Amino acid sequence: MLRLEKRPSPSRFWQGMTPVLAVALTMVAGGIMFALLGKNPVEAIRTIFWDPLFNEQFASYSRPQLLVKAGPLILIAIGLSLGFRAGIWNIGAEGQYIMGAILGAGVGLAFYPAEHWFIFPLMVVAGALGGWAWAMIPAILRTRFNTNEILVSLLLVYVAQNLLAAMSLGLLRNPEGGGFPGSRNLSQYPAAANPELMAGTGMHWGVVAAFVAVIAAYVLLQRHILGFHIKLAGQAPRAARFAGVNPKALVVMCMGISGALAGLAGLFEVSGPAGQISIDFNVGYGFTAIIVAFLGRLNPVGILFAGLLMALTYIGGELAQFMLGLPAAAIQAFQGMLLFFLLAVDLLTNYRIRLAVKKEAV
Repeated sequence: MLRLEKRPSPSRFWQGMTPVLAVALTMVAGGIMFALLGKNPVEAIRTIFWDPLFNEQFASYSRPQLLVKAGPLILIAIGLSLGFRAGIWNIGAEGQYIMGAILGAGVGLAFYPAEHWFIFPLMVVAGALGGWAWAMIPAILRTRFNTNEILVSLLLVYVAQNLLAAMSLGLLRNPEGGGFPGSRNLSQYPAAANPELMAGTGMHWGVVAAFVAVIAAYVLLQRHILGFHIKLAGQAPRAARFAGVNPKALVVMCMGISGALAGLAGLFEVSGPAGQISIDFNVGYGFTAIIVAFLGRLNPVGILFAGLLMALTYIGGELAQFMLGLPAAAIQAFQGMLLFFLLAVDLLTNYRIRLAVKKEAV
């Protein structure tokens, strides 16, 4: 019989090995799933992880897209990781992402067709405020009425999705669009556009913001008293109170930061790669960023690499759908396996698996 034995302290070896083992197990389980779908599992795994980077037939398109897809994932995951470290569970980043896009795009479209240098900076501020304000709803309800921020933030995603549809069909709809839902194309409005900073690289202001967020989060967690409070609150809540940490202020702070970063991700996406507010603007970045945060061990540097890996599965998954005829649901299940195996093998960080010998009764 097997039993779990609590470790005296978390294993540093398994903390590092857990993401690697989770990726390996995901490949094995994903290969089995692809085989059951009648596809060559080796070819499918190669198409997802190898061809986007090293197959010259696709790399010229795929490599720039790696940064385009990774930027919002990293930006959102950095914000979520701060709250998760403190035991504050913001599951509604998708809604905050949407609200940041709506408010940011709304500010830009309000100035159309003017060409002023301050329009895009104002959109950035509006995007951050949109995400921040949406995150403040579960934060205030948690601190004032002790509600569950997981449920509130998650349910607000569906409210945001309905607001997105309403804006696409109403206030922000393109008056020259022939009645079709969706706003004007911001990428064709220079004052409100977020183009590539270096042609052919995929680098835009959202990617820059993601790298800045990684550096800022690392400094915050390693060198600032707020980072110490965040880690202490997550590891030892009672000790944190004795150390003078205000739990309510920490909830507001962490929810606000994660909401603002998610809102920024939405703004940079709608003004750049997506180009417009539309009914199907949201593509699940807010939910996928949860996987990225845990795959990166809630560490800013780890999140950077996890975001790039998850972006690779997005690009490789699209390529596998086109080249091999894999269904989109299979690719989504493959991405979900990553979180499943990560949480499963993370058990080894705090527990040892022991072989228990059953004693016979005398």
